[in-house]
Amino acid sequence: MRIKKNSKQNSYAGKSRISGLLEKLRPAAFVALPVVFVAATAWVVFSGAGSAFSLRQVNFTGGNHLTDEELMAVSGLKKGENLLILSSKNIHVKMLGSPWVRAVSVRKELPDRLQIAVTETEPFALLDMKGRLFIVDEKGKMLEELKDSPVPFLPVITGNPFAQKEVFAEAINFAGAIKEAGLLSRKDHIEIIADKPQEMAANMDGMVVKVGTGDYGAKLARLLELEEEIRSRHIPVDYIDLRFANKVVVKPVTSAVRK
Repeated sequence: MRIKKNSKQNSYAGKSRISGLLEKLRPAAFVALPVVFVAATAWVVFSGAGSAFSLRQVNFTGGNHLTDEELMAVSGLKKGENLLILSSKNIHVKMLGSPWVRAVSVRKELPDRLQIAVTETEPFALLDMKGRLFIVDEKGKMLEELKDSPVPFLPVITGNPFAQKEVFAEAINFAGAIKEAGLLSRKDHIEIIADKPQEMAANMDGMVVKVGTGDYGAKLARLLELEEEIRSRHIPVDYIDLRFANKVVVKPVTSAVRK
């Protein structure tokens, strides 16, 4: 009988320990079960969403120079990607890596479409560097090299921006003044010769105009006034020198005339 009593006591003690352990584990179970449930639900949703929200269409707007195929390549997008987890920020960063892209706006249209609005960089001038032509923007940044493409009518800057940074920056400013003065629509060919700052000049339809540096708007305004008189007097001009503040030097083909 004594042995039976000890067995009963051991059994009761074991049950008490198990009961206590379960009491301790119960709060953890209440926390863990919802987490497991949410994780399982998320897995089911995203596994199904892989096909439900698969990228099937990308619409680009604002692309005038770059084609949709080129914009697609720049964006790094691929058809079939999960639109829910696709990062708009990554698309934005990748597309701004192209010199032709100035700004990007990305909008998701569930379940399967992306709308991407692109603001392109405007061609500003052509850079003629040792016979190779490059399109540059208003800051002098190279956009691409022209090879077989037709040459757009833009002012041509002849020089080397890597060896002559200062004069190239002035040439860009001068090209901007030419555009503001409306000379692009009045001339068939404008070439800015950017060798040295004080010797910077422009060849406008065969007539050389020496401008030096600075005050380009005022200098071009004087040029436009002078052109009317030259045209009315039928003077064949070799060059016009606008580098002086208080005078303009006009050199006809035969002799120099000071005005």
